[in-house]
Amino acid sequence: MTLLVKQAKDAARRWVFEEASGTPGFSGAFFHGSTNWLSDDARLPATSDVDVMVVLDNSNPPLKPGKFMYEEVPLDVAYLSRDQLRSPELVLSQYHLAGSFRATSVILDPSGQLTALQMAVSRDYAKQKWVYQRCQHVRDKILRGFAFNESDLFFDQVDTWLFPAGITTHLLLVAGLENPTVRRRYVAARELLAVYGRLDFYQYLLEMVGCAHMNQASVERHLASLSEAFDAAKTMIVTPFFFAADISDIARAIAIDGSRELIVRGDHREAIFWMVATYSRCQRVFHSDAPVTVEEKFAQGYHELLADLGIASLTDLQRRREQVRQALPVFWEVAEAIIAANRAIEDEF
Repeated sequence: MTLLVKQAKDAARRWVFEEASGTPGFSGAFFHGSTNWLSDDARLPATSDVDVMVVLDNSNPPLKPGKFMYEEVPLDVAYLSRDQLRSPELVLSQYHLAGSFRATSVILDPSGQLTALQMAVSRDYAKQKWVYQRCQHVRDKILRGFAFNESDLFFDQVDTWLFPAGITTHLLLVAGLENPTVRRRYVAARELLAVYGRLDFYQYLLEMVGCAHMNQASVERHLASLSEAFDAAKTMIVTPFFFAADISDIARAIAIDGSRELIVRGDHREAIFWMVATYSRCQRVFHSDAPVTVEEKFAQGYHELLADLGIASLTDLQRRREQVRQALPVFWEVAEAIIAANRAIEDEF
């Protein structure tokens, strides 16, 4: 079914009024993520969902409900503590939150706090001071992401390299006042670099993940292996974890079909980041809930994908983490150049 963004948002609003508003400690709700960057009359991509953030008067919210269907609309719902929205200054400095308040996004606001917050954030969103602070937030998040224990399981170790490496795209997107999107982050970063005449830097960005050299045929082969693992994992998952809803029938359109869509149109290297992230989550499911024989069976394809990225051991991961760390000053220079050239950024603050 083809949906317009407005239709999908209307369904999300009904869910908030009918379901979420009865959650203990409910304090409000707002749209989060990519739908805030789309016009109401745009078509909602079949490989996207509608992100809804439910605000709770609870300093320690429960695990997010995640992805589910409501009136044939895929929703991805998360909880957020009201403490994280206590001031416009706090939100303006948080790159993953500020974009959700740059334009009208409030769904339900019993106290009026979210509406006032949105007005204040939208007023100052493009001011240079806050753009720099959000870029610093991205940089800090990259550095914090490197924390790990040598006793961690290998797929967790992979994440401590993969996500900081992938967040380098967000540093550039935030500098350009663009959406720091998740699955399509490399496509968005490439388009941004083209606008600012820095496509020469894009290859360097891909090298942080190790996919700069990969061809379409090899990525298609890895996706076929991942698809088989995903379909097995979604039938076995029992143990809850933060991203458990991303391994499900509903999430398949995003994780698998969305990756295939990128590959078919020639963006195969751009598909790698989310393929590795999804494969790691499948490995977590197999480790927790599958027989050892099943875990070993699907580990082979996972390690073949990692090997094509130059990763076969913990030593490789440590080396790649250090590569990203050492590259950060270069990424920061490019981000500063984008800020300086971006006419939408206001100098006075």
